[in-house]
Amino acid sequence: MDAEELLEKYAAGERQFLDYDRQGIDLQGADLSEINLSRSNWNGADLSEAILIKARLYNTSLSRASLINANLIGIEGSSINLSLADLSGADLSCANLSNANLSQADCTEVNFTQVKFFDTNLYGANLQKAKLRGVTLEKCNLSEVNLAEADLVRVFLGQINLKKACLQGANLERACLVNANLTKVNLNGANLRKADLTGANIYGATFIDADLTGAIMPDGEIYKPIASEVEVGKQEVSLEKVISMTRQVINTDQAPAPVGPYNQAIAASGQMIFVAGQIAIDPRLGDVVYTDDVKKQTEQVLANLEAILKAAGATFANVVKTTVFLADMNDFAAVNAVYAKYFPEDTAPARACVEVSRLPKDVLVEIDCIAVI
Repeated sequence: MDAEELLEKYAAGERQFLDYDRQGIDLQGADLSEINLSRSNWNGADLSEAILIKARLYNTSLSRASLINANLIGIEGSSINLSLADLSGADLSCANLSNANLSQADCTEVNFTQVKFFDTNLYGANLQKAKLRGVTLEKCNLSEVNLAEADLVRVFLGQINLKKACLQGANLERACLVNANLTKVNLNGANLRKADLTGANIYGATFIDADLTGAIMPDGEIYKPIASEVEVGKQEVSLEKVISMTRQVINTDQAPAPVGPYNQAIAASGQMIFVAGQIAIDPRLGDVVYTDDVKKQTEQVLANLEAILKAAGATFANVVKTTVFLADMNDFAAVNAVYAKYFPEDTAPARACVEVSRLPKDVLVEIDCIAVI
């Protein structure tokens, strides 16, 4: 069935086109309101400026389709595949997009008002200037999504993964970001007035010129500007005294580049935790374990460090400096392989590694660390 035949049947009152496979079909500007295309494959279709009001698109595949300026108000789009689709300028208000896949879709200036998102995959999607006011995004994947200048007033983003997302200039007034993952998120110039960031992970996030007036910070306190931060006509935001931790990787080509899971330096502010050197003692046994296996000793050492950090309210992500002591520098590669599993190279703390003549209880490795929360 080609486009002309489909339009003839639609004009005659037919609305059921289930399991219809027509990749690349051209229906630009067509009025297909209330059509049922459930379980159909329309990958690469051109539906630019088409009218699909209240269409049933359950489990429909529209990957790489063009839906520019399309009217998709009130569509039933549960489990729809819109990966890599172009939805720029489309109106999706009141739509159901539960379990949908919008990975890497272009949603520039899309109207998502009152859309139902649940367990939706928005990984890498471009939602620049999108309208998401009042939307709930429960269990959605928003990592690396572009939400620059998006309207997110009162949006529920609790426990959401926004790792490496761009929220520059976004309007997040009164948004709920409780326990959200904001690792390396760009919030420069964002409006966060009265937003709730309680328990959020803001490791590596940037807040330059963000408005945090009345916001609840990760430590549960209300943001208050520091007097020295206020200039005439402008308020520059510093989170040093209100956010649990700030941490910045320092790199310069004027010094040797790192050749392992460490960085040249870490700039950090907050409450410091100095963790004593740990060796491979199993706390359940009270004695050294794996006496001849440096890899397993390293695992035990890191487990001990992790337990102490946890007790202090920190994780390995809060560590800014480590020192590794080896009984034999020939063990470095083996120790480094285990160490690298806990500290990714791009965010790893600064590190020193030395060989010593002897370690307590004749262990093979000891590690201490400094963390900031």
